[in-house]
Amino acid sequence: MSILLGILLISFIIHATAVVPFIALLYRVKFFKKKTAITASKTDTASTHIRSKSRTPEGGGLLIIVITSLIFAALLPLFTRLGVNITHVYPIAEEINVIFVTFLAFGLLGLYDDIVKYFELDRDLGYAGLKTRNKFALQTVLGLIVGSLMYFNLHISIINIPFIGVLNLGFWFIPVAAFVIMAFANAVNITDGMDGLAGGLLMIALFGFLMLSVSVLDTPISIFIALWLGGLIAFLYFNVFPARIFLGDAGAMAFGATLAVIGLLLGKTIALLVVGFPFLVDGASSLLQIASVKLTGKRLLPIAPIHYWLLKIGWTEPKIVQRAWLAGIMVVVFGLWLAVI
Repeated sequence: MSILLGILLISFIIHATAVVPFIALLYRVKFFKKKTAITASKTDTASTHIRSKSRTPEGGGLLIIVITSLIFAALLPLFTRLGVNITHVYPIAEEINVIFVTFLAFGLLGLYDDIVKYFELDRDLGYAGLKTRNKFALQTVLGLIVGSLMYFNLHISIINIPFIGVLNLGFWFIPVAAFVIMAFANAVNITDGMDGLAGGLLMIALFGFLMLSVSVLDTPISIFIALWLGGLIAFLYFNVFPARIFLGDAGAMAFGATLAVIGLLLGKTIALLVVGFPFLVDGASSLLQIASVKLTGKRLLPIAPIHYWLLKIGWTEPKIVQRAWLAGIMVVVFGLWLAVI
């Protein structure tokens, strides 16, 4: 554990050193979310809030992805040469491949969406960023690829359900894993709508999964989470209200998908759903709202996702975020309890 804490501190220092000039660069190139025609024409709570953040740059997630990946690539071989005991549940190369295929592939997908918005490549198309069906299609392909890697290369096909036992899904593990990965990628992306909301909840969730990875003696996952946490804490210093930088789709998609993969690799799928409950609730509220409007022509909620509804009824942004963090702490405690019983 002392080594992991040291890794977290090293990661924090490196990210903290890089984030200040990176933010300055983003402001200089004006990497802002453009006011699309749809958003600019609306006066609802969500659109007004989005416009108020329109001069805050995105890209914090991309910085964390790049630095975390580079440090991991340098650190693991160094530990091996120094004779540090590296324990792992699965074949180490295959396990690392699964983690970084998810981390980088979903990050690239999100980055493409960020670039489309930045250069306003969508300005004549009537929507912001990648069209929803195209985004879901690409996420489905990536989710199925990652699910297949876990099934064929790591031979994972089971889900451990507390109080019930082990459920062997066989080949059906692949679509189930793909669905979970997609759900978290989109849920975190939707939740990333207020200063410090998604980043803080991710930080809390990752501390929980760091404890779980240590308990199962999976060193590569533990190192990866410690590095990721160090970067996330450095980012959060500039992301809490009033934010000077946002994750962007690159970070939100990559982080949500990778959080899901870590839960699946640790064999704690139910704990993952509990730990990720705040994300899933926020994401589901948006999905149900869209479905209700399309099917019935009526809104299920006055406004979605839920964090905008709370803003609409008078809660301040810091109040919403702080209470979400408290809820996140409690669901992580509950998730850890379920994981160890």
